[in-house]
Amino acid sequence: MMIHEARMRRLMLALLPLLLALGTGVSGCKQDTDWKTLDAEARSLCKQGQYDRAIETAKKALEVAEKAWGPDHLDVAASLNNLAMMYMIQGQYAQAEPLYKRSLAIWEKALGPDHPLVADSLENLAALYKATNRPEEAEALKKRAAAIRAIKR
Repeated sequence: MMIHEARMRRLMLALLPLLLALGTGVSGCKQDTDWKTLDAEARSLCKQGQYDRAIETAKKALEVAEKAWGPDHLDVAASLNNLAMMYMIQGQYAQAEPLYKRSLAIWEKALGPDHPLVADSLENLAALYKATNRPEEAEALKKRAAAIRAIKR
């Protein structure tokens, strides 16, 4: 592992609790319980370093969310973000990028372009761009996220 990749991995692991806690849930229904259970299990497995199992469980959580609420629900966005984060930790950037982009699109559409979750998503995608040696793209996303955060103060 290159020094840059090791540093990125440490950063991603340090941010893991915050970045994996973005689910919203529609309380009271069976699908919500199933999704929450799978989501919590995936996050727990990831924290334990069991990334392959975490990824498989996160995929199941995504499936449940999409089936229960459709492709544009906030829990789908959270599942996409969580799965992308797990791929990022593993250095599987090509798998993570479309998930981050889709998650960002859902949050922007559902919550508006200036919502804090949009800023979080922009920062996640920026971290991926930085890890894949795309500093200009990363910087543009970081600036946009900072502008959103400045609005919300």
